Order: sequence, then structure tokens, then C-alpha cells
Amino acid sequence: MEFRNLAIIAHVDHGKTTLVDCLLRQSGMFREGTLSQECILDSNPQERERGITIFAKNCAIRWRDYKINLIDTPGHADFGGEVQRVLRMADGCLRLVDASEGPMPQTRYVLRNAFESHLRPIVVINKIDRPDARIAAVLDEVLDLFISLGAEDTALDFPVLYASGKHGFARRHLTDTNTDILPLFEEIVKTVPPPRGSPDNPLQLLVTTLDYNDYVGRVAVGRVFEGKVREGQKVVRIAREGTQHPASVEILYAYEGLTRGRVKEAVCGDIIAIAGVEGIGIGDTICDVAQPQALPPVPVDEPTLTMMFATNTGPFSGRTGKYLTSRHLRERLWKELESNVALRVETTDSADTWRVSGRGILHLEVLIETMRREGYEMIVGKPNVIYRRVDGETCEPIEHLTIDVPGSYAGAVIELLGARRGQMLKMEAKGDRTHLDYTLPSRGFIGLRTRMMNATRGEAVLHHGFHGYEPERGAIPRRSGGVMITTETGRVTGYALEGLADRGVFFVKPGDEVYAGQIVGERGEEDDIDVNACRKKKMTNIRTSTAENTIVLRPPRTMALDAMLEYVEEDEWVEVTPAECRLRKRELNESMRFKARREARKVES
Repeated sequence: MEFRNLAIIAHVDHGKTTLVDCLLRQSGMFREGTLSQECILDSNPQERERGITIFAKNCAIRWRDYKINLIDTPGHADFGGEVQRVLRMADGCLRLVDASEGPMPQTRYVLRNAFESHLRPIVVINKIDRPDARIAAVLDEVLDLFISLGAEDTALDFPVLYASGKHGFARRHLTDTNTDILPLFEEIVKTVPPPRGSPDNPLQLLVTTLDYNDYVGRVAVGRVFEGKVREGQKVVRIAREGTQHPASVEILYAYEGLTRGRVKEAVCGDIIAIAGVEGIGIGDTICDVAQPQALPPVPVDEPTLTMMFATNTGPFSGRTGKYLTSRHLRERLWKELESNVALRVETTDSADTWRVSGRGILHLEVLIETMRREGYEMIVGKPNVIYRRVDGETCEPIEHLTIDVPGSYAGAVIELLGARRGQMLKMEAKGDRTHLDYTLPSRGFIGLRTRMMNATRGEAVLHHGFHGYEPERGAIPRRSGGVMITTETGRVTGYALEGLADRGVFFVKPGDEVYAGQIVGERGEEDDIDVNACRKKKMTNIRTSTAENTIVLRPPRTMALDAMLEYVEEDEWVEVTPAECRLRKRELNESMRFKARREARKVES
């Protein structure tokens, strides 16, 4: 049996899942009706909600005398740690593009890495049955994209197939009439080179992904580059730093369709999973005992954004979360490091505070949201960009941004991006919509999605990816007003909010529980003020005999996690719990905050 290892590079909603579904069905591996899951590859809850691929996944298809290993790649630069690892397992890539939307910027990062790895591309223009399909123009856009990413001449001579995953066909020419996906199978076998290596050579297996199983513990996924591996075989594990550790392969898995099953032996070229190797980590090499030789570890891009994580010190701590202590938080962050190689966690002077750095705001946001859903409580600080010195100049990370928006909202979008130091690359009309290309500092992207949706009434389609480091572009305006901080712990009353209505906008509503030091609203003036959001109406004999007035309040401003991360300042925390997120001051005590403000004014003067 021959192997073909293929990475799938596709933007969300371009038909990746449907196409893989067709390949699985038409390979004959599954009966009709057995593939019922709507998203085969994007199975993580956050992947479905956010519409992005976060974690790389594998599936295997047997077709004739070939086993085709399909590797789903994260499309976002924030998960570049995953991208660079999984591409090491592939020998070719399948670039899937929507026949109407064309190539999107989020996949530029993956493509650039694919070309740097010298992977041969196959281009599939999908959804050619769409009424607004612009097939020839999209093909030109793909070619322009490949050239701009520095593709080699061999990569520019790529095969093109025209497909409809919905109707289950792939065609070499638009005039063809076949109704199956056979041409795609044939092109994969023809274009993607067979894996190098020989089963007679000493074993070399590179670990690229980690999984966990409740029964067997840590499971390492990787590709066998040389030799073969058997269940029960004695091996040597060479860690990333070069140290050697004797080990044994207790359980061996191979991929079949969407699942993996136990096998007795696997040979070079296959993508497998092993269990029972103590201490195994990403980037480790599993070698033959007689001739241990490490494979080069996968390089990973350095983080671009950092923020502080700490244990929740608020008075409501422990109400909804299961994991609250510094030990819980430290163990969870260190566990994340085992599989999330692009993440960095550093200790600080405080035993219950850590500095966590990632590839972007989305990378860190997904980590916070995952931990929140697992039952963790924590407080996180303001995200800060990690600057670099390049040729003696301070440089910051820059994102490449693409927006499609109705023409009537283009002005609002341009104004919003201009305030965040965005630089326009291109602007063109596509029917009644406007297409905008921008470069934008990474710090300008924090909270941008929420503001963009508000400015365009939810009609903007926004995609972004890492562009590179450029000289710092200057200050980005933060919030202009101060905040209102409650001085009492209890339930918010309508009476209190009515009395404060002319002070600003509230983040809470009557009946919400708040505590002293929590931020309950924003005011129009610059300084912060302390308010009592729990003040009750004092009842007198006169008042009890008179009718109550109806209180009319404006609806509170609600903020998602990403909006809170943009809003928070250096002296504030975002409190994250399984039930809700809150904004609070680092110092909850009113008199201590007053002293700190007074000291700050002395320093300034």
C-alpha cells in the first residue's frame, strides 16, 4: 500500500467539510447515512461557534491501493504553532477556494508556510454551481496570491479542478460532465509525491500533536519518517532539548476514516498515534534503540501579545467555578504548554499571577474561553503588544485585514480603521458591496470585531492574518471617559441607576449582583467616580401612602469577552467565571484607590 499525505488549506465556509464528506463517501469506506455529523473536521465547540479551525485534525481515506491521510490545518495565524507542526506531516497541499469569494487573507499564513515547506499545491475551485460564481477571476486571484507569497516555479504550475461538494463532483475542465469526485482522487495520487524513507531504515517518528485519552493517558500523534514501529517495541525518546530517554510503545493507533483504531505495526510514511511513552512532548523524536538520531524540531513563531493571568480575588469567587486556587490555575496553564507550543507562560513576583503570551488576541481569547467552560475562574489583565527591535528601530506586529461591507457603511469602516492606525492597501466595489484591504497593528485589532459589527449593523465580513513586523505606528485612542465604580456589595436597584442616569452609560441592570470595586458603567468625563449602585429608596410614612413612580432606564451596554479585553486598562482586571465576565478595579478598596490616584498625581507633577 502506498501513502499520500495531504494538508487541506481552506477558509471557513468554502466547502472543506462537504468536500471531505464526498471523498469519504465515494471512496466506499462508509455506507450512506453513516456520516451524519454536520462538521466532520471542525468538531471543537469553539470552532463551530467562531467558524475557524483551531486544532489540527486528521482523517484517512483508502482508495484503491492508496491510503490518503488528510490533515486539516488551522487557517488563522494566531494558531501558527499548530500550522507549522502539522505541515511537517504533509507532502502536498490542497488549496480549496470558493468560486465566488475567492482566496481569503486568513489562509495566507498557512500557504506561506506550505510554500516554505516546498509542498506541491492542488487548487480546487469549489461551489462552481453558485449563481454568483466568478471562476476565471478567482483563478487569477489564486495565481496572484501564490506569486505574492513567493511560490516557486514548480508550485505555480499547479493543477486546477472545478468542484461542487454539494453535488459531489470534481472536474478537470468546466466542460466535463462527470458526476463523481474521481478526478480529485487521481490528481492527489499523481501530484502529491509519495513519502520518502524506507521501512528498512532505523525508526524515526516526529511527534507533532498531543491528545489525551481517559484510559491510556497522553497520546502522541506524528508521522513515521523512517523505519517501522510495532506495539511493545523498545524505543528511545529524544526530547526537543536533546536529552535521551528509554521508552516503550505500549499502544499503536492508525487512522481509518474519521476514527483511529489499534494496529500491530506501522511503516514509514503513515501518520499514527502512540500511547504509553512517558513524558512525551511535541517536537520529540521516537527512535530506534540501536541508532537513536533526532529529527530537526519544528520552529514556531514567537508570541506577539502578552497579558497577566491571576487567581480570582473577588468577593464572588467560587460561586460558579470548580477550579479556583493558584495550584489549579498553574497546573492548567502548564498542561496547556504541552500541546500549545506557540504559548508562553512565565512566573512573576507573585505566586498567584502569571504572564501568558500568545500569537494574537484570538489565541489568548480561545484559551480563556476554553478554561472558562472547563470550570476555571480567573482574572486577566490588559493585553499588551510584544515589541521587537529591528535595525535599531522599535517594531510592532501588523495584521493583514480584509473587509467586505455594504457600500453605504464603507465610510464608517474607513473612519474606524483610520483611528486604529490602519493603512489602506486597496478599495474596490463588488456589486453593492465594497472590498477593503488594510494593514493594521495587532493592538488595533483588540475589540475591533465588536465595534465593526456595531458600525455596520452586523453586515461586515471581516478576515485577518499575521502580516509581519513594521515600525511602530503611534498611539491608538483608548476609551475617552472614566468609569463608575460601585462602593457597595449587593443587588443593583433601579432607584440608584435612575439617580445616576445623567452620569453616563451602565454595564449592569436592576437585579444584578455587584460588589465594591466592580465597574458598573462609563461616564463622559475623564476621571473615575465612585457610586452606590445598590442604594435603596428610604420608605417613610408619607412615601408608603403615595403611588410609586415608574422608573425608565436605558438598556445597559453589554460586552463580550473580546470587547472587555479592549476596554480594560492597566489598573483593572477582567474577572472571568463560568457564569459571566465582569470588569473590576485591581484595588477593590475605595480609600486605597484614592491614595493610589493621589500618589500618581504627585509623580506626574
